[in-house]
Amino acid sequence: MRSESGVPGVLVLGGPTASGKSELAVALAERYDAEIVNADSRQVYRGMPIGTAAPTPLQLSRARHHLVGFLDPHERYSAARFAADALNAIRDVAARGKRAIVAGGTGFYLRALCGDVRLSAAFDPALRGRLAREFALHPPEVMHAWLAARDPARAAAVVPGDRYRVARALEIALCAEPAKPQPQAQASLRSTGIAFAKLWLDVPPAVLEARIAARVDAMLATGLLAEAERIGVGAVAADAVGYPQALAYLAGFSTFDELRATLARATRRYAKRQATWSRSEPSLQLVNAGDIDQVCRVAEQRLGWRRAGCP
Repeated sequence: MRSESGVPGVLVLGGPTASGKSELAVALAERYDAEIVNADSRQVYRGMPIGTAAPTPLQLSRARHHLVGFLDPHERYSAARFAADALNAIRDVAARGKRAIVAGGTGFYLRALCGDVRLSAAFDPALRGRLAREFALHPPEVMHAWLAARDPARAAAVVPGDRYRVARALEIALCAEPAKPQPQAQASLRSTGIAFAKLWLDVPPAVLEARIAARVDAMLATGLLAEAERIGVGAVAADAVGYPQALAYLAGFSTFDELRATLARATRRYAKRQATWSRSEPSLQLVNAGDIDQVCRVAEQRLGWRRAGCP
């Protein structure tokens, strides 16, 4: 089935960290001759495959991926830029006669791509620099309180510990005269004309907790500490879950056992925030993470997809 844009319907796979999005996306790509567009805000950065749980070399060889490991870790990325990049990738995939699967757990990126939020313009770099300095001096709770004083509605919608979103909201609240919007940020992207089927992978809490623990052990065993040391504390991407904890350990602020425990706890909290976001996302369908056939039925019934080699 093609949408009014002429682009085949797009399958969107969201889910908490460690829910199996990457492997499921690859398996679906093989079934439907599709390509994968990454929607994880940290997997866009190069040189960070361990801490971001980026697709493995084997997964990358099984299906073509877009927007994975292409950005310098010191460069800031935004939902507006992601939406523009992802749409370009989807149209490129369609132009070559293939289907697109968008997979990732960054909810705001998925919302921006599917046109369910209006994107704000980029603002004054000087203000952004000032806010970066303020965040370095003050704890997140103080910055969130500042936001609450300037814009209570925005503050209520942002978790105090989410440094990026608090900073972005403050940037909007403090900027009386927005700079000229960047081209990719001018529209809400509602008028893409592309049909999206949005799915969220549901994993039982006990299963997800066990997967997170196994992932933490695997990251520590395969080089997370060396990766964090190479990226360094000054990189924009170094605020991703795992890197602050690893850098604190390297600086001597924790034992290895404490590092392992804090990594697991931070990852569980992140998964909880992802799940909280999913409950407010419009038109999101919950599916069993372990049931690929259920996902296939959605793709075939809602998007008209057919398996590779079938008429």
